[in-house]
Order: sequence, then C-alpha cells, then structure tokens
Amino acid sequence: MELKNDLIIRAAKGEQTERTPVWLMRQAGRILPEYRAVRASLSGFIELVKTPDRAAEVTIQPVDILGVDAAIIFSDILVIPEAMGLPYEMVEKKGPLFPETVDSASDLKKLKVADASSDLGYVLDAIKVTKRELDGRVPLIGFAGAPWTIFCYMIEGHGSKTFSKARKMLYNEPVLADQLLQMITDSTIAYLKAQVAAGADIIQIFDSWAGILPANLYERFSLKYISQICDVIEEVPVTVFAKGAYFARRAMGQLNCQTIGLDWNMGIRESRGLIGPEKVLQGNLDPCALYGSEREIQIATQTMLDSFGPYKHIANLGHGVYPDVDPEKVKVFVKTVKEYSAAQR
Repeated sequence: MELKNDLIIRAAKGEQTERTPVWLMRQAGRILPEYRAVRASLSGFIELVKTPDRAAEVTIQPVDILGVDAAIIFSDILVIPEAMGLPYEMVEKKGPLFPETVDSASDLKKLKVADASSDLGYVLDAIKVTKRELDGRVPLIGFAGAPWTIFCYMIEGHGSKTFSKARKMLYNEPVLADQLLQMITDSTIAYLKAQVAAGADIIQIFDSWAGILPANLYERFSLKYISQICDVIEEVPVTVFAKGAYFARRAMGQLNCQTIGLDWNMGIRESRGLIGPEKVLQGNLDPCALYGSEREIQIATQTMLDSFGPYKHIANLGHGVYPDVDPEKVKVFVKTVKEYSAAQR
C-alpha cells in the first residue's frame, strides 16, 4: 500500500523533505482521554496489548487527535520475556513485575527463544489491523526493547534506579549473561522481522537502561547485541534510541541503522560531531518543555529545529511524553514543528 504521508520514511533514508516529520514516544497512551476510555473498558494494560482491535484503535488515536506523522504500534517491550517463558504483570502506579526472575543457569534452561508467530501473534495481528485502518495515511512504527534493557527486567524482576542485580551478573557470571542476552537477541530478531512482514514501515529499538552501564560494559553487553539486530533488519529503516548513552554516541554512529535517537541531555551539535554526518538524528526536546506556555513551547521547539538543521532530522521528544501533559500542549509542539520547519526550507 502506497503511503500518503511518507515523510518519516524519506527522512530516515536521508532524503530531503519539504518539512521535518514529527511524532512522540509514548504518544499512544495516558495523555489522551480517548485512550483512557478504551483502557477502562478492559481489565488492564496487558489485556489491551493482547486485544488486536483495541490495540490498533489506540495506536491510531494520536494520528487523528495530535496530527503526528507516524503511528507506533501499541504494545510493550516486555512481551519478549513473556514469549520466552517469563510472564509479567503490570501493577497499577508501580509498573512491571516479574513473579519469577533469572538467577542461574537452571533458570535459563526453563526459557526458550520466542517464536514470533505463535508466541507474539497478537502483536502481529494488531499491526495488520492497524495497517488496514490507517489505509496508508501515515507509516506504522514497530518496536522492541534492546536486549540489555530486557535483560535488566528478567534479572531484576521490576524497575530499579540502579539495576544492580542485573549489573552484578555482568561481573560475576558474564557467560550466563551472554547466553541470556543472545536468547533475547534471537527472539527479538525473529519478532522484528515478523513485525516488518506484518506491515511495520520502520523499526525502533529502545534501550531504556543504556545509561546505567559504564562505557566498556555498554559496548560489550549492549551495543554488541543491538548491532546484531541492526545487521539483519534490512527491509525497513531502523532507529536506535539509547537513553543516557552519551558515552556511546561515537560507537552508535557505526551501527548499521539509519537513525539515532537523542535524549534531552545530549547536545545536538556535539552529538552530530560524534555520530557523524551520515546518520539521521531523532529527538530531542525535553519532555518537561511541554509543561510550559504555548509561546514557551514554540520557542523551545524552534530552537531545537534550528540546532538540528532542516535535513536528516526526525522531530521528537528526548524521552516519552509524560502522562500528565495536556494534549493541547502536544498539539502546539506538533504544529510548531510542521509550520516552522516548512518555512525554513
């Protein structure tokens, strides 16, 4: 199906576009009353993820309401450990919880490399429904968590400020860590390839906990596995977003991907110098800027666009939009990107 708005695809390929494309991480979710209404009709977050028609509905909402240039499939990075044999729960106001974790080689033997079609078919079905309902209006982004970030949850069992248990394993049992990371990587590759086959137009890899590792361990236990994924996803553009990995920007410039996402703490010009001229950059407005006045949001957005320049940029926040942000403020951000970037061409 031919896309009516293919700005983000052309931008990701490094082509010159008539304006800068824009979308937001976590755009499908808690900021929208329409999303909350859908979620309230179900038992909770996980049921929503596993109900393709409803997942497609909330995926499309930001396209209709906010005017973004891409949809991102409504799912969760933690579907991968569940598909591998480690189910999770989503505890209200606390986040994910794994009743069981991986502590030893015997725990590893209970897991498997996920089969995308049988174990994650509900996500693939949601992609197919979404593509049909979008009818080519905008591209659909598929995604997965980076192996290191998934590893953190499988070892720790829940969110953490330090993930010290996961980091401890890298020092004490590096062979075991590598075995689990490779299983996650193999599962993720099959999953992302299946997303592309189902209709995803672009892929993003989220390394949410990149910033808690020192540089040497990050290259050894995270970038190594992200690189494997990038090397085999050839059909569509790939974006890598590694929050807090300011120390790895030069190495990330060597990844076989098209786009590098920047968080809001990464200097734009400095990042361009480190990453190199070939990659497209994505980001990186401070999510808290959206708490400002309409005029303040306009100024912050224009300043960001000026720093990135007119090409090889996909506008976004430097992390996911916060749940208490007013959707009207998000619309100001989206509108400013569209109008200001078009005027600068």
